[in-house]
Amino acid sequence: MKKNILVIDDSALMRRVISDIINADERFQVTEVAVNGLDGLNILLTRGKEFDAVLLDINMPRMNGLEMLEELKKQGVKAKVIIVSTIATKDAKETIYALELGAFDFVTKPESYLEVKSNQFSGNILACLETATQAEAKVDRQVEETKAEILRTVRQPVQRRSLAQLSQNASRLVALACSTGGPKALHTVIPSLPKNLDASVLIVQHMPGGFTKSLADRLNELSKVEVKEAEDGEPLRKGTVYIAKGGYQMRLKKQADGQYYLAVTKEPARHGLLPCADIMYESLLDTDFDQITCVVLTGMGGDGTAGISQLYKKQNIHVIAQNEETSIVYGMPKVIKEAGLVDEVVPLNEVSDAITRNVGVR
Repeated sequence: MKKNILVIDDSALMRRVISDIINADERFQVTEVAVNGLDGLNILLTRGKEFDAVLLDINMPRMNGLEMLEELKKQGVKAKVIIVSTIATKDAKETIYALELGAFDFVTKPESYLEVKSNQFSGNILACLETATQAEAKVDRQVEETKAEILRTVRQPVQRRSLAQLSQNASRLVALACSTGGPKALHTVIPSLPKNLDASVLIVQHMPGGFTKSLADRLNELSKVEVKEAEDGEPLRKGTVYIAKGGYQMRLKKQADGQYYLAVTKEPARHGLLPCADIMYESLLDTDFDQITCVVLTGMGGDGTAGISQLYKKQNIHVIAQNEETSIVYGMPKVIKEAGLVDEVVPLNEVSDAITRNVGVR
């Protein structure tokens, strides 16, 4: 049975282009369109259960996309809303706010008609719809592929030490990975961390360039810890959260004087991911932290598990995974759990406490 999609956009051209993309795929069909947020809101309030997903523009007359999301949240209406946004900085900030309000994911809207008609744009729309409406089937294939890869290389782990076994001056690091649903999850986790957290926090959130700075800036406004987009050559500081730059890879490196710093490099994607959590975790293999806390939150696929499995063999690590019930897409946490690498499985609202309990404060 085809999945029913609602398209909300004030541009007749975009409504037509998006509808053509969706209707050309045998899995989906556009069953309703709306020309602004007010019309879309009225449709969802009266017939919301008819739709498996909603594609929503942000800048529209009468009621924009953000106002519509605010109203949906206020009235407790649940819908899988995918934002279709341009990549301009001002729209990036609006898109981050939309994800904070509960939007499922977003697709960047190209700025020219030729780009709108491109295979890349249509592919992104369809991939996002597949994730929103049929995530489980795709996740399961990736689970098996990732688990098989790990089992081929698994060895005995190092002797692991709990927080109680570490000295007061022990050095600690937190490394977190997330994807679909991650921005909203981060808005729950990061603002709850204490200002005097006794560790730096590295985050890989799958996002294109132009959005991660807006995400970091928004989280910084809400948080007691400092949150920023990672910069190349930047030294690591405790109580600071570094979000990998979209479109780049991020690694942790060590200088001759023992100081750690971030390397942010423009290079090919791994498994289509820029940034890639596996690369971040692999860069921690030869570090000398007394303990590394690895956190895996909601997201499609299995990024992070291969890197953490390598860390498991060489470093003293503690792994925290988000539970299925609170994950928007139970992919990345499922893969790491089924690989047998998880120490704690917790709901989203307990992740920050689990991090703080394990890392400690200064």
